[in-house]
Amino acid sequence: MSRHFDAIIIGTGQAGPSLAARLAAAGMTVAIVERHKFGGTCVNTGCIPTKTLVASAYAIHLARRGAEFGFAVNGDVRADMKRVKARKDEISGRSNRGVEEWLRGLKNCSVIQGHARFQSPRAVVVHDEVLEAEKVFINVGGRARVPEFPGVHDVPFFTNSSMVDVDFLPEHLIVVGGSYIGLEFGQIYRRFGSEVTIVEMGSRLIGREDEDVSEAVQEIVELEGIRIRLNAKCISLAKRGPGIAVGMECNEGSPEVSGSHVLLAVGRTPNTHDLGLDLAGVATDQHGYIIVDDQLQTNVRGIWALGDCNGRGGFTHTSYNDYEIVADNLLNADHRRVSDRIPTYALYTDPPLGRCGMTDAEIRKSGRAVLAVKHPMSKVGRAIEKGETQGFIKVSVDAETKQILGAAILGTGGDEVVQVLLDVMYAKAPYTVVQRAMHIHPTVAEFLPTVLSKLEAGLR
Repeated sequence: MSRHFDAIIIGTGQAGPSLAARLAAAGMTVAIVERHKFGGTCVNTGCIPTKTLVASAYAIHLARRGAEFGFAVNGDVRADMKRVKARKDEISGRSNRGVEEWLRGLKNCSVIQGHARFQSPRAVVVHDEVLEAEKVFINVGGRARVPEFPGVHDVPFFTNSSMVDVDFLPEHLIVVGGSYIGLEFGQIYRRFGSEVTIVEMGSRLIGREDEDVSEAVQEIVELEGIRIRLNAKCISLAKRGPGIAVGMECNEGSPEVSGSHVLLAVGRTPNTHDLGLDLAGVATDQHGYIIVDDQLQTNVRGIWALGDCNGRGGFTHTSYNDYEIVADNLLNADHRRVSDRIPTYALYTDPPLGRCGMTDAEIRKSGRAVLAVKHPMSKVGRAIEKGETQGFIKVSVDAETKQILGAAILGTGGDEVVQVLLDVMYAKAPYTVVQRAMHIHPTVAEFLPTVLSKLEAGLR
């Protein structure tokens, strides 16, 4: 049995549902296929559940600091993990159900549940049914990478997907991986009450960031009692009594650390291995990411790849922007391109890191003449009032064009404030637009004009 559509969308992550709605509203018949949970990573195992956990951990942490703010809490402040998980489940589940109900209510859209595999460039098989279309959009996302560490299959371990379903407090959580996911979960569970050790193979945490950002983040989490092990080579896992031991070769410290549970947070891999891409002739790179051009088309005409599976972003916001690029190009004859967007993202530790544009290393490599400034959050009034003075504001500007090249705001509200600079970057306006703006007092953003008035030659 076969059915013909104008478009087939495989996956219901951030790009898929919005694209389905846009194409269906334009009068196209659309089939959207989902093999597991509606909403993809963000809704089910990523942004929404983890930031819900971050919020619970923040509330607990703030309550423990009550004396600093002039109040007392009777007894110990303890996490009730079953209630924490129930809150997370309710918020995440609401989003999951919302995506499914939205799709099922769309006119011209057929929702099909099952595992989609290509039969040819224009045909996709789900169960025993063949779906045919001239346009196919792949939005299958990614999953946690499980490296072949010695002993990894001999012990139980968590990934980000299974960690969000924990309803108990690990006595000692060992996090393998000192980047974004590992740091967020590490701080969450330390605040819940677990002992936490983060094991990182590199010489510093979040290695893609500037060195001063890595150092500041390490200082922040260590002050909360998280132990950090860097330069951890040759990682292995083994059972040790009721717990788990992580072996490593390090320049400093014991060659082994034992804990009750292990979280593997060592990167992501695309869900492209079982789609039958070879039968469609769709090319992938050595890591399994689908190769796309600047408008997200694959090497096969009529097939696009959006979201985490194309390796062009790996964030919810880049996935949604993929949808916008494809939809506008198809329906509005626009010429939007991936290369037009400015890299931006956040690390949701507390305080958060908001990043946009180029890093210091990228700026140095470009050979540009630079004006730069670095301003401590301890001199920002809003941060002082909130009792959250960790971190700094750092901005780099092209000395010739006066356009902002990049910024890192590590501190309270940093994930929001950085977008003031991002918008000016998209406008290709000089930094003086922000410097001369009047912002609301008291906020963190109001310090941007002050910070930009202190630009000096060279990176800071």
